[in-house]
Amino acid sequence: MSEIAKHWIDGEWVGSGTVSESINPATGAVLGRWADGGEAEARAAIAAARRAFDTASWSRDRVLRHRALSEMADRFDAHADELGALVTKENGKILAQGMFESTTASGTLRHNAAEALTDAGISAEVAPGQWFSTYAEPAGVVGIIVPWNAPVALLIRSLAPALSAGNTVAVKMPGQTALVANLVSQIIAEVTSLPRGVVNIFTESGNTGAPYLVASPDVQVISYTGSTIVGRLVAADGAPTLKRMNLELGGKTPMIVFDDADLDATVPLVASAVTTFAGQFCMTGSRILVQRGVADRVRTGLASIFENVRLGDGLDPGTEMGPLIDKADVVRVDGLVQAALAYAKPIVRGGPATDGALAAGAFYRPALLEVEDVNTEIVQKEVFGPVATFEVFDTETDAIARANATEYGLSAGIFTSSINISRRVSREIQVGTVWTNAWAELNDGFAEGGFKQSGVGRLRGPLAITDFQEAKTVVHSIPAL
Repeated sequence: MSEIAKHWIDGEWVGSGTVSESINPATGAVLGRWADGGEAEARAAIAAARRAFDTASWSRDRVLRHRALSEMADRFDAHADELGALVTKENGKILAQGMFESTTASGTLRHNAAEALTDAGISAEVAPGQWFSTYAEPAGVVGIIVPWNAPVALLIRSLAPALSAGNTVAVKMPGQTALVANLVSQIIAEVTSLPRGVVNIFTESGNTGAPYLVASPDVQVISYTGSTIVGRLVAADGAPTLKRMNLELGGKTPMIVFDDADLDATVPLVASAVTTFAGQFCMTGSRILVQRGVADRVRTGLASIFENVRLGDGLDPGTEMGPLIDKADVVRVDGLVQAALAYAKPIVRGGPATDGALAAGAFYRPALLEVEDVNTEIVQKEVFGPVATFEVFDTETDAIARANATEYGLSAGIFTSSINISRRVSREIQVGTVWTNAWAELNDGFAEGGFKQSGVGRLRGPLAITDFQEAKTVVHSIPAL
């Protein structure tokens, strides 16, 4: 790629004084160059969004919003193959996962296009001649901060309800997937029914633009997806302006396997919950809790899968797991595993893959560590890599206590043939999403978000749009004839 990928701000392509390189994490090769932004680009994006909100009909024209979101969905469909392949090259996930990300964007957009037409308030005559009406208005300018692990899906998950509600947006995209950000910007720029300045996208590798979005008094809502540690900083920096916060943060998903589970189906699925996206996913099944009666069989089955998983370039159809985002992350993840070996038993040690062609990339073989104490760091800390703990429990009560033993509460999986166990345990686990005999199944019609330190607010489902709205009550007192 000879051209420099630029930002999309106020309907124009904008460069920056700094130019950075995009690296393929599977090969170490340079994919292209991109304009590396910061506070200046954040200021310009906010100013454009504010101007569009104040002067365009966007905020009050729900038919226009429906049309623009529908058209945007069409454009994402048209570019799905190109976008999926680029996600694979720049992010590292295997092609099937890159395509899943690129092809699901349109469904989220169409769902929220429908929300633009159907969102309604309430009205009642509360006393003779006195009418109360409550309806929603867009909050204003929304700042969206997107992580690198699923840059398309996690952008659209916030962007679609923000636009459906009538807001304008300033988006900060991550430098690790800058070329994906540029292609997404090109797709959005093709939407002819979208007014200028409604969507503004800049990319940065540093940390000056994102904090400016959070602190700016001209931004009314922040939608941030990322770690709990950074999420707390975002909430604190946004507190002086009392802006709304939609935060989807970290997770330590417990995968709870009961004695009566169908192990032939369960073991491969639990393993995939660790290796999908190379474990770089907030819903990674990083804690495997197994009832004692089947612990040996599950332990052996998982070990076999992890030891034989095929690593490689995501474009190779034989690859089962791609690389981490970069070599620095390989060092970080391996440090956490090495530290855990002081108290954990390595069922599968895993570690950096440095053989043959893999040496050029950021590959890490899956690790499975058996632990007893839930208070250890490897249980309590989100690793964000293909590393799982293995914990044995005896009773439902024990399983529930272990599942709830961390500060996180994003998701959980239950594996059992008993609807009674499923119902009882689902009710007691403190998480936002619980799957039975499944993992990572999401739907735009149903809420997604976390309990405890896994976040604030919800995305997807009927609650998503409310984080981007203000409620206004209007009272009419009508004199009697």
